[in-house]
Amino acid sequence: MNIALIILSTLLCAASTMSAVGKIKGIPQVTENLRHVGLNDSQIRTLGFVMLLGVIGIVLGIWVPILGVLASLGLTLYFLGGVIAHVRVKDAFKDAAPALGLAVLSLIVFLLEIAR
Repeated sequence: MNIALIILSTLLCAASTMSAVGKIKGIPQVTENLRHVGLNDSQIRTLGFVMLLGVIGIVLGIWVPILGVLASLGLTLYFLGGVIAHVRVKDAFKDAAPALGLAVLSLIVFLLEIAR
């Protein structure tokens, strides 16, 4: 189970870091999608920093397990919020799929963190 946790946490951290950097740097493809669901540039940048905090929490969770639990729960809620935002504006499934996939991945990491 620890091997699965390490592998899935690494995937979650890599994907979240790339997404967070896109938000913080204001990469047009990222910001256009988020503006479409009703966010402004300040909110987008803030979400990028929040996501980075989740990544840091998962990494620190290696040594302080409660941080890993809380960070993975936070990222699960973060990505569920993304899914809800896409549903609210009636986006196609393909537009909500990345948020849904990362929500499922972070939920699995959360459950593995609890089980360890």
